[in-house]
Amino acid sequence: MRSSRIHRALCLAAVLPCLALAAGPAQAGDTVHVLVIKEQGVGSAAQAQPFVDKLVAAAGKANGWAGAVGKYATTREAAEVVIHGDDPHYGIMSLGAFLGLRGKHRLEVVGKAEVSQAGGREYHIVSKTATDLAGCKGKTLASNHAGDLRFVEKVVAGGKFALADFTMVVTTRPVQTIKKVIAGEAECALIDDAQYAELSKIEGGAALKSVWKSDKLPPMVVVAFPSAPAAERATFKGALAKVCSGEGKAACGEVGIKDLSAAGSGDYQSVIDAYGK
Repeated sequence: MRSSRIHRALCLAAVLPCLALAAGPAQAGDTVHVLVIKEQGVGSAAQAQPFVDKLVAAAGKANGWAGAVGKYATTREAAEVVIHGDDPHYGIMSLGAFLGLRGKHRLEVVGKAEVSQAGGREYHIVSKTATDLAGCKGKTLASNHAGDLRFVEKVVAGGKFALADFTMVVTTRPVQTIKKVIAGEAECALIDDAQYAELSKIEGGAALKSVWKSDKLPPMVVVAFPSAPAAERATFKGALAKVCSGEGKAACGEVGIKDLSAAGSGDYQSVIDAYGK
C-alpha cells in the first residue's frame, strides 16, 4: 500500500504541468508559482519535489515563461510557508485544505480536479466488532484525519457524530490507522475511500467492515490566489477543460487525472456553507 500511495502522491505532484500548460503566457520577467496541497499524502514533499521541479520547468519552457516554480505540500503548515514565501498564482488542493485556507487567503475556485484514487471523496468508519455507528460511540476511534475538527464534524460527518463521542486514538499514517483496529488497539477507525480500497491488501484488513459512510464529497479544488492577474486567470480557467482531451488525454491518464474542468464557488457551496467562516 505504501508504494502505491507514494505513486499517487507523486502523480498528484505531476498535476502541476497540466495546470501550467492550461494558462496563457505570463508577462516577461514573471515567475509563475503553483502550489499543490494533498493532505494525508504518503511520501514526503522532499521525495516529490525533484519530480515537481522537472515537470514545472518543462511547463514553463512550453509556455515561454521566464520562470516557473512548483511546490508540493502535505500539510497546511507547509503550505503556509510556500504561500507567504512564493506568492503562488494557482493551487490544487484537497477539500479540507481548501476550506481551511479559503477565507484567509481569498482563494477563488476556478476548477475541479477528478483524480483517481486520491482519497477524500468519501469517508468510512470501519470496525471488526461494531455493526453500526452507535456501536462505535463511546469506544476508541483511530484516525489520521482528526486534525481539522470542523471539517470532520461539519463536512465529513454532516452532524451525525462528533469526535467527542469517541475516545480518540490519533494516528499519523494511513496504514497505521487501519492496523490499530486490526491489532485490537482501537475498536473503530475513521478512514477515507483510498484507505478503504486498500483494506483487502493488508493482512487482516478484510475483517474490517464499514459501519458508516459519509455522503460523497466534491473533488479536489483548483484555485486562483489574489496574485494571479485577471486576464491570466480567465485564460487559465477557460482552458482547463481542454487539458485532458485530445493529445492531453494520455498524459492526464499517466499522472492519474481523470478530468480537469472549470468550476466556480457554486460547485462547492454546500461544503463551504457546512464548514462555515
